[in-house]
Amino acid sequence: MKDKTIDYALRATWQAVARMYNEEAGKFDSTMATGFTLLSIDREKGTPSTALGPRMGMEATSLSRILKSMEEKGLIERKPNPNDGRSVLIHLTDFGQEQREVSKNVVLRFNEVIKKNITAEQLKTFFEVTEIINELIVEKKIYNNKKVTIN
Repeated sequence: MKDKTIDYALRATWQAVARMYNEEAGKFDSTMATGFTLLSIDREKGTPSTALGPRMGMEATSLSRILKSMEEKGLIERKPNPNDGRSVLIHLTDFGQEQREVSKNVVLRFNEVIKKNITAEQLKTFFEVTEIINELIVEKKIYNNKKVTIN
């Protein structure tokens, strides 16, 4: 199967990347999801909590758990949005800023090593292929959500 399907290669590679990031994050008593969240929060202005989920492609319930954990660890603080009294801005604490830098360096190191081991043309092709796959999915050109009946 692994030699025959594109989704297997994507899934196996992503699982390996996620495992690698979680192992590295574990050295800092963190997780990949926390690191990703730290990198998604605007360092100066903060980020509305309602914008984080869509930005990260994450469900609200999963994000809520991560934010609660991050708040308990002193990585973030919630502040009223001065432009919209109904919403909350997520801000990084000083500790959150430090951990954001750690996360940023982990991601930059991964990218640096990959770029040293593949050609610019291979990387360009990789991004072109992933872009096409995403477009096909978004435009519902693979599955069109029409019900299929089997006789």
